[in-house]
Amino acid sequence: MDLEARAHSEHPDELRLWLRLLTCTQLVEKQVRNGLREQFATTLPRFDLMSQLERVPDGMKMNELSRRMMVTGGNVTGITDQLVTEGLVERVDVANDRRAWRVRLTARGRKQFNDMAQQHEAWIVEAFAGLNTKEIAQLHKLLGKVKQHANTPIPTETA
Repeated sequence: MDLEARAHSEHPDELRLWLRLLTCTQLVEKQVRNGLREQFATTLPRFDLMSQLERVPDGMKMNELSRRMMVTGGNVTGITDQLVTEGLVERVDVANDRRAWRVRLTARGRKQFNDMAQQHEAWIVEAFAGLNTKEIAQLHKLLGKVKQHANTPIPTETA
């Protein structure tokens, strides 16, 4: 049973919409996770880490990588260690800071990431294949309004 099945007609439409969004997100993410595992023998967190590094060719410090991925430093360290062992990323000393490294993709890592990224894009396009171009644009616009409103601080009541 998915999250959306928990809602009943007496629940507010907003709650039912929220549960549908979560369910859709989980279904698409499951497809991506399965595809990464089956076609590339990798995980979504590894893909996400490589994606962050692909955006910054000179690499970034571990704490920056952790912040961008919104995970703990320990999570990033574990994934980085695996990718270093496989020759997909490398650690480079940071000038003037003997305690820090920059992590960056190797040439092999960049090629592998590019192959995964192309397939990832195809999976996402397929996930939305049930919508036409106009519907995609409309949904994008509507979700943009939700995002903008969600970024507005909620006023708190004072006693």
